[in-house]
Amino acid sequence: MRIGSKSKNEFFLTLNLKNENIQDKFLKKIMNATKTVDVKVMLGDSTVKELSTFDPKNIENFFNSIITSLNDWSSQGISYSYNDDVRRIFLKFEIMEGDFVISLHISIQFHVLLYYRPEQRVISLQKELSEIIDKTSQSDSNYSVEGNKIILQKLQDLGHDKINEKNLFELFYNDEKLSKILSEKIENSQGEEILQLNNRKKELLKKLDDLLLETFQTSPVLIDEQKLVNGEEGCLCNIDIEHFENNSKHGLFDLDLINNEFKQKIVSRINEILTVMEN
Repeated sequence: MRIGSKSKNEFFLTLNLKNENIQDKFLKKIMNATKTVDVKVMLGDSTVKELSTFDPKNIENFFNSIITSLNDWSSQGISYSYNDDVRRIFLKFEIMEGDFVISLHISIQFHVLLYYRPEQRVISLQKELSEIIDKTSQSDSNYSVEGNKIILQKLQDLGHDKINEKNLFELFYNDEKLSKILSEKIENSQGEEILQLNNRKKELLKKLDDLLLETFQTSPVLIDEQKLVNGEEGCLCNIDIEHFENNSKHGLFDLDLINNEFKQKIVSRINEILTVMEN
């Protein structure tokens, strides 16, 4: 049962008020941890601009302080989720009081944008890379045609007379040795000058990758789990109470099952969370 849900139960209404306070304090902590600074970055066309970013390390420091404070609660530590340009940092806690499980889930979701560092070296590398691409464009086209011929000939030599695109993918996927042999054979079919240029191209791309700068942006607003799954920016702070019965947790249960003793214990645990958010 999620604290904050509608209820007419007097005890649960008391918890809801505490939950509102906790969420308010949590949001203020997130706002402080995601304060932005201005940085200069370079776009792909070498234009330099200024934008705002925050440091995810501040979120990690905040979450680690909660781990230290809620030392009686079980937690697997800070976790991370990566999905294209969307990242999530989250933390889950759990503690039992009798037959009741209290859990806390806090999370922040943000976008990551990549830019180049505003250095002259980026421009020089891009210029050299562009020149190499111009030189090898015709060769790359011929390379593709020649590569197909080499693959078909090699497969025929191995007895694969009839092969389609799907079979070809499965064959390469299941036979790593064959895939490596064909790749080397195709690569060696190119001239020495083209091989050197392509190797240099790989070096340049690697150097440009090393000059990329990550910037981070989020919205300091509370969102629900559905918005979190949908990839929206924001933070989440949920507290749940579940009834542990027959070796499993149940989110829906009769609140009258909680006697006065465990009501006090649950309130004490919720107060622990509130204290952490206040400090």
